[in-house]
Amino acid sequence: MEPKTGLVLGYNGVHPFSKVNITDRASVQELLRTLLDPLEPFFSPLKARVKCPGATAVRFDQTASEVEGICRPLWGLACLLAGDGDYHGKEWWIQGIKSGTDPESTEYWGYPRDNDQRMVEMCPLGFALAVAPVIWQSMDEKERGNVENWLGNSINEKNMPNTNWLWFRVFANLGLKKNGGKFSQERLDRDIEHLNTFYRGDGWSNDGPEGIHQMDYYSSSFAIHFLQLLYAKLAGEDEPARAAEFKKRAQLVALDLVHYYDNEGRSIPFGRSVGYRFAMVSFWGALAYAGVELPEPLTWGMVKGIVLRHLRWWQTQPDIWSPSGTLTIGYSYPNMYMAENYNSPGSPYWACLAFICLAVPPEHPFWTSEEQLPGDAIPKVKELKQPGHITSYLGGHCMLLSSGQACSYPMKGTHAKYGSFAYSSAYGYSVPPGLFTLEQYALASQLGLSDDGGEFWKTRRKSEYAALEHRDGKPVLVSIWKPFPDVTVRTTLIPPEPSTPNWHLRVHGIEAGREVMTADGAFAICNERSGDRRYLDLYDAAKHEGTFPKIIGNYDLNTPEGWSAGKQGAFAVSKGAVGIKALEDKVERSAMLVNADPNSNLVESRTVIPTLQHTIKKGETAWYVSAIYAKPSGEGVAPASYLNGWDKVPQIPGWLKAEIDA
Repeated sequence: MEPKTGLVLGYNGVHPFSKVNITDRASVQELLRTLLDPLEPFFSPLKARVKCPGATAVRFDQTASEVEGICRPLWGLACLLAGDGDYHGKEWWIQGIKSGTDPESTEYWGYPRDNDQRMVEMCPLGFALAVAPVIWQSMDEKERGNVENWLGNSINEKNMPNTNWLWFRVFANLGLKKNGGKFSQERLDRDIEHLNTFYRGDGWSNDGPEGIHQMDYYSSSFAIHFLQLLYAKLAGEDEPARAAEFKKRAQLVALDLVHYYDNEGRSIPFGRSVGYRFAMVSFWGALAYAGVELPEPLTWGMVKGIVLRHLRWWQTQPDIWSPSGTLTIGYSYPNMYMAENYNSPGSPYWACLAFICLAVPPEHPFWTSEEQLPGDAIPKVKELKQPGHITSYLGGHCMLLSSGQACSYPMKGTHAKYGSFAYSSAYGYSVPPGLFTLEQYALASQLGLSDDGGEFWKTRRKSEYAALEHRDGKPVLVSIWKPFPDVTVRTTLIPPEPSTPNWHLRVHGIEAGREVMTADGAFAICNERSGDRRYLDLYDAAKHEGTFPKIIGNYDLNTPEGWSAGKQGAFAVSKGAVGIKALEDKVERSAMLVNADPNSNLVESRTVIPTLQHTIKKGETAWYVSAIYAKPSGEGVAPASYLNGWDKVPQIPGWLKAEIDA
């Protein structure tokens, strides 16, 4: 039998995903189908595996990678079926589950070992069994026994990471329980009781035990809050107290999480696994699915708007697809530099969590309400105690300042994913494509220090101290960190003020026990001209694009045209404007543009980073006060206004002058 030829996206080809007019429940159902259709040619003969295009390896075995390929899209298919929708290819998955759990099948998935990736994929399978009865009903007694043995009895006594993974075992047992299969209530209860020890207050759970501070999208949409809400819905009748507690936490955290999304539909990329893309809004659909009563001032129109605007924004990102129409590893384009070592070609389909909204009945106000923007109903600047963030939506820029979070192990790019000072919905964060020179380190919203003349750079990863503090009644973030054993940096992050809405301040007190070069980077911005897409030239006020000073790149960094005084600063204008200026008096830093290596930024494949540089001698102490400018492009934002606030820098607060002089 000849293999089926699937979707082919040629030059300027448009994916069917981007052609759907997203307006209502039926249109979102169709959107999901455009995501599932391109997978058909990549099913194995017995349908137990999906080998997504890419061929890249991952830290677990190839079979587990292909189990991801079939199980992760189940999040979307199960939600579609649970909401009385249908899909012509549902039998592929039903047959695949039968083949994959059959020890006599040539496509058997294999029992999981300790800490096995198969455990993760048991979660969407357990959920699918719980909400789509057609799967269990299609099985005979032997097939059900195979599912029981693979899904429940093979996982309950295995070791699992002490993280959100424990929820995956909960759902493996829950799926069997909902169908009268063999499961372990004792194991389920013990896991939930342990997961409750991750709870920190204000609705927030840490992704793991004490000793590390990690509250990224796994704490909300990717896992913990999402799965708490699904559990509240599915087990609420049997466990009303647990369900009520999970809903209460969701009500509390919703008032914080609403600040991570902008009016354009973008989320603020922060932390690991952002390659799961539109899963970043799954929390909001889960609120509706679980029947949570929204806390004031949130409305279902606002919640619906967050989800649908987000899906529409991803429709404007044409490079997220492979030529065969499947999702790729990356963010706005394929990118292995930002990928974690657990991202297989099938991993991005965790994005299907976003379709939990399809399991919400059509009469729910999530679907019947008109979309709304939060507008002035939520504060423009808010301190978020638990994650250690200060969010801001002043000046049309949705961003957060961050201190104190870190991954429990030094994963690739962890200093950028958790240790950057600021994260933006418009400009994304940047990861290092290499380990030599500033161009490769791509230090967007980071301070780098080098003790070897600029080849290797160290940045903030873990902080010895990090806290949300207050000065003159306003929030600031303070962290103390050591890039080298004899170099100590005290960083204070100050959010924008209404009078200077496009600026935030970043203050570093550095005690140097050795000579170090420093590089303080602004946000990264697209390094392309609007017409021919060549690199940006020197700023042209008539065209409202370009840079100051000139981009020199990697070839002759001593060229005078490539440098300016720190107080003059450096800026780049393309899709909006970003820049940086030095405000301190006792140090003379220089400003320039780092022509970052390609594919370092999540959103733009070619970027430039306005940067301040300096050298501190051994035994010296230096104070830097950096003002960071950002004004994104957007609907109703005239290009002529991109630099309107550039010449009006913030004043150094009196309390800060006192701390510097102390």
